[in-house]
Amino acid sequence: MSELLKNIDARTKLAGTNKLEILLFTLGLDQRSGRRETFGINVFKVREVMRTPEITQAPDMPSSVEGMVSLRGSLVPVIDLARYAGIQTESRPEIMIVSEYNGHTQGFLVEAVDTILRLDWSVMRVPPDMLTMQMGGLVTAVTELENGKLVMMLDVEKVLAETTQHSNRVDTTTVIQNQKVVNKTVFFADDSLVARSQIEQTLDAMDIRHMHAINGKRAWDELLRIAQAAEIQGVMVKDMIQLVLTDVEMPEMDGYMLTKQIKSDPRFAGIPVLMHSSLSGLSNQKLGQSVGVDGYVAKFEPHKLSQSIANFLLRNEPAN
Repeated sequence: MSELLKNIDARTKLAGTNKLEILLFTLGLDQRSGRRETFGINVFKVREVMRTPEITQAPDMPSSVEGMVSLRGSLVPVIDLARYAGIQTESRPEIMIVSEYNGHTQGFLVEAVDTILRLDWSVMRVPPDMLTMQMGGLVTAVTELENGKLVMMLDVEKVLAETTQHSNRVDTTTVIQNQKVVNKTVFFADDSLVARSQIEQTLDAMDIRHMHAINGKRAWDELLRIAQAAEIQGVMVKDMIQLVLTDVEMPEMDGYMLTKQIKSDPRFAGIPVLMHSSLSGLSNQKLGQSVGVDGYVAKFEPHKLSQSIANFLLRNEPAN
């Protein structure tokens, strides 16, 4: 444990194309099922791991928010993940994972952290419908380890959206609107239900047509189908799709690999790829550039997203 706590910051700086590093943790023994499930969080989103500090209660907070802690002069909300996930435990969480992504810092209370694993995104699978319903959409991917242990990846973006005071609804008055992009088509890929909803709301407000997939593998399969349809119709793929918007973290195939596939296939020439992620560090942006990403925009900022989309869609428009 002590070595993990000492080295966690250094491990968050590692990156690899189509590779994922996850920190494994447990939330406690579920009194209803009698099981202790294993969960995972992307190491890139972990700032540090510590013993649970003194927590100050805060009024008017969601029930799963335990309160606030002061970390280096900043007040950070603390979320009891077991309570949020509806897991009934008797023990009080002793460990706090400090997570930082998309410009927000929050603490996640957990029972214990285990180890860090480096895996290929290809072994991460879309969760079955039964698990999705059971966990309320909280799990975005699952994988089985060599010892038979099942690991569930949490949709931390969903946790953030539902435990803050911000509405999931997009304020359409902040969305950039331009008649020149109306009825153009954007294809987007994202495994987070919350993120997909906000992207759809933004594109609808811009009067842009859209298609989507829930991970990079399904996105690539659908793009290949579209390319075949374009060939049959005797048109260019860029006449059917004018922009691809992709998340970074997705089961089966991540956004880096999806971009690499698109950029290596001449049929998709002239179609920009815009990376849309809560992993806003420079290292992630540089990795995206290395596989040909044309632009990068942070998640959950509809104004910036609409501005980036409009800029790319207007690139080839006449300047009259």
